[in-house]
Amino acid sequence: MILELPWLPPAEIVRVNGRGEFFVRRHQHPDPSRPTLLLLHGWTASADLQFFSAYRELAEQWSFIALDHRGHGRGLRTVEPFTLEDVADDAAAVARQLGVEQTIAIGYSMGGPVSMLLAQRHGDLVVGLVPQATALEWRATRRERLMWKLLPLAGTGMRSRFYARYISRGLPTLIPDTHPLAAYRTWITAETRRNFPTAVIQAGTALSTYDARSWAGTLDVPAAMMITTGDRLVKPQKQRALAAALGAEVREIAADHLAPWEQPEEFAALTVELVSDVVARVRRAADQGSAEFASA
Repeated sequence: MILELPWLPPAEIVRVNGRGEFFVRRHQHPDPSRPTLLLLHGWTASADLQFFSAYRELAEQWSFIALDHRGHGRGLRTVEPFTLEDVADDAAAVARQLGVEQTIAIGYSMGGPVSMLLAQRHGDLVVGLVPQATALEWRATRRERLMWKLLPLAGTGMRSRFYARYISRGLPTLIPDTHPLAAYRTWITAETRRNFPTAVIQAGTALSTYDARSWAGTLDVPAAMMITTGDRLVKPQKQRALAAALGAEVREIAADHLAPWEQPEEFAALTVELVSDVVARVRRAADQGSAEFASA
């Protein structure tokens, strides 16, 4: 059987002294003046699974780096417990190792908290944020707290031999034969098996305690947010609360939490629109700063 692959940017291993080796997808736009984006994927996903449906459209306009987080996909394996702060520091270290001085961070789901921590901890690096399908906090409701208590059961399921079967049987419902991504179902199933269950469960625990309500409003960078209006995992009202805290421009997509798979063309187009908005505001702020400096 021939495995059909989507378009993927070149891959490389980035070695960072004191941290380890990181699997990265890297695209360099022919125009060096174009901004570099940092793509930060969600929980249980990988950079490829999260963003492959938008890779080509993003590559047409910008440079970008997409890395797999610790324990996810081909991400770093370590004996250290998973923390969102470490993942944010990983992303900053990889960007700097590759010579990136400023970036716009796109964070989907868990990647949203990572992007915000990145902006908080490495403010010189992050000039804009594009959070997608994410929230300020993840345990305000009784339902959410119950879900996190059941997390160990998810770990048992991921380790079982039935996990891949469950994924392969469920995908045709989400991605039927007539779907634009149907040819990649086998590849998607295989990619979901790369995760390290222990680290993924630790990542869920880290998410369960994340709460940026006290500091999100202090992140003084342009932001534009994608809200998934049919999302059953991260409720739209929680997403809107984050957008309000960041003062973000908002765009909506009528999709559940797997928008990049459910509506790949719409997801790609909307991601490009959001990045374009942030890039334009970053440039206006830079031009205004230059004018103020010249008149001082």
